[in-house]
Amino acid sequence: MGRGARGRRAATTVALLAATLTAALAAGCTSGGGPPDDGRGSPEDSKQGTSPSAAGPSALAVKIDNAAAARPHTGLDAADVVYAEQVEGGLSRLMAVYATRLPETVGPVRSARESDLELLRQFDRPTLAFSGAQTKLLPLIDKAPLRAQTPGNAADAFFRGSGKSAPHNLYLRPGRIVPETPGQAALTTGFRYGPAPEGGTATDSRAVRYPAARFTFTWSDSRDRWLVGMDGTPTTTAGGERMTTATVVVQHVKVRESDFGDFLGNNTPYTETVGSGKATVLRDGRAWDVNWKREKATDGTSFTTRDGTPVNFAKGQVWVVYSETP
Repeated sequence: MGRGARGRRAATTVALLAATLTAALAAGCTSGGGPPDDGRGSPEDSKQGTSPSAAGPSALAVKIDNAAAARPHTGLDAADVVYAEQVEGGLSRLMAVYATRLPETVGPVRSARESDLELLRQFDRPTLAFSGAQTKLLPLIDKAPLRAQTPGNAADAFFRGSGKSAPHNLYLRPGRIVPETPGQAALTTGFRYGPAPEGGTATDSRAVRYPAARFTFTWSDSRDRWLVGMDGTPTTTAGGERMTTATVVVQHVKVRESDFGDFLGNNTPYTETVGSGKATVLRDGRAWDVNWKREKATDGTSFTTRDGTPVNFAKGQVWVVYSETP
């Protein structure tokens, strides 16, 4: 082989190595850095971003049926945040948000509501899994900055279980619509985690009532968690374990009529999550009366004491129960 051929071959090898190194570095830059966490909250005195993450997968939100016939839930205990809202007839429905863990199965899955679109604007193009929606609402969902996943466009991700009757038996396999765990950075809720604020009032339990539903949170010293109850019954997982949560936020909001209703003629309540108001934060067996603020839909929600000090949540799952302002 002549010198010219050997030179050209060497130059080609160097170019390939350089391209490989450049790709590897680029992949490393987009995969996210920082120390690993336990998947259940940020380090002490840290704040989850209030603006959407520019890189990496987005959070998964799943609309969860909360009728008595839908319980026990599957995969709800793996959610980072559980939002509880009022729906038609004074009943309740849940939205579970997943970022640090993706359970094998979640459900039962039910339909979306108009106020879900405002709530989800705080995330960067999240995936919303739901069973369907009121016909007039579908165009708004199509225009919303989210990735809608239903049995109609992701049939292989949903299945009907045998333990409950329809419509309370639709389940989701998250791994089929979200191929990788989004990670902590996807939780752009504005929540802070760390040491408890000063003060607070010792509290054994707290109940939140809707016209036809009730949530109860009872403190357990032995578990260092709040035990969840619904409609006067202890809430358990599909595996029979008691449902617990580290932090509960009872957030007082405006609940008004929307432009939509169900087939029985009941109006769908619209829960306004942008604005400001009062809330109660429960953690460590104590309660704090605080203020909440969310200036615009793309922001997370901040919680502060009366003197403006940011309020830290306990590390672990957070339940946000929206309660109509008195």
